[in-house]
Amino acid sequence: MSDGNVADRAFTLAEMTSSDSVTMEVLAGREGRFSQSPPLTEPPVTYLDVGEAPAYVLTNGKRGIGLGTKRKTVSPDGDRRTVVLVTGRRTLCLVGKHDEDEVISVPHEAVADVSYKTGLRAHRLALRTPRKMFHCWVHRKTDESVLEAVAAFIEERQTDAPESIDGGDDANRVMYRGRPVAPQEPTPEPEEKQTRYYRGQPIDDDE
Repeated sequence: MSDGNVADRAFTLAEMTSSDSVTMEVLAGREGRFSQSPPLTEPPVTYLDVGEAPAYVLTNGKRGIGLGTKRKTVSPDGDRRTVVLVTGRRTLCLVGKHDEDEVISVPHEAVADVSYKTGLRAHRLALRTPRKMFHCWVHRKTDESVLEAVAAFIEERQTDAPESIDGGDDANRVMYRGRPVAPQEPTPEPEEKQTRYYRGQPIDDDE
């Protein structure tokens, strides 16, 4: 895709959404939401399928994406960043690398639970599939209302029974480097407060 086509598509997709988190500059790979350096080797918009559009965009600097646990992360190289595109089909996690960006795709129908947590240093969006957790670290300047909207958006697109890859029930339709993620038993972590959703409404665990 030429630079002109990248810019045109990024502009069109940014204009289509009502969320301020989606900008032409980020989609075109010119800068991150909270930085002025290109976040990825390839523009984020080039990773979207034909007809696919982002409803929300989340970013972080060095924390990357946690696979299985929030500390076992795929992190960006050097001055690269992490961009998370939440579309009507999936959560597309892009981790900037010097040679080839890492791509982790989590379809909404594979998500069994979605929650988020805010923090002083960073926020986090957590996606749980039947066999694995995905921790999407988010820049601390991101407003909590954006995280709340993203969690509700994904929750509305979940299914009662998260789908598995055709031909086997032991893996989810979650892709990493173009291949299905192998099943992994969840690793217990210290209990922490998260905002959970049911039918698009936040559940207060303190009640």
